[in-house]
Amino acid sequence: MSQRTVGILLFNDVEVLDFAGPFEVFSIATIPKSNDKPFIVKTISENGELVTARNGLNVKPDFSFANHPSLDIVIIPGGYGAEKIEINNPNVIEWIKKQQTKVEFMTSVCTGALLLAKAGILDGRRATTHWMDIDRLEQEFPDVSVQRGVKFVDEGSLITSGGISAGINMSFHLISRLLGKEVAIETARRMEYEIEL
Repeated sequence: MSQRTVGILLFNDVEVLDFAGPFEVFSIATIPKSNDKPFIVKTISENGELVTARNGLNVKPDFSFANHPSLDIVIIPGGYGAEKIEINNPNVIEWIKKQQTKVEFMTSVCTGALLLAKAGILDGRRATTHWMDIDRLEQEFPDVSVQRGVKFVDEGSLITSGGISAGINMSFHLISRLLGKEVAIETARRMEYEIEL
């Protein structure tokens, strides 16, 4: 069985559940009756150094922009670090643009959508973000068709999700698309998480 590599971007003041939720979902996903792991999940930051997430959680990324492996799925989380700092970091925006040309799926959680929008990836596409930031997404990026009141928006190879825990729903949705509902349901059952597919 071929494995897909999932790369999750980390940065200072990243929202913890934005990255930890999808990390958990993809990490424990298993093909029933085989125990095969369909995903390898790695964390990446600009320089590979220790990141201080929201509320003081310290996380050591696996890789930097310079040395990470080839990725199949990229997850761009949100948080204050995304919406106030990284949106003005040209290195991060360029990395996202570069990955978009290579990966099978580009995804965002919460205000990670602002980074995708800044990179031009959401132009002419439907997208969503945290309800507290949805007006900002609409006002600052008028070429984005902003969707309200949804957990996630699936645009094929591009999937954006609402705030924080919505990234978990998006992750189960993507697993269901790639591997079928049975795998997604079994993974959710192991996590004691209720999903609707």
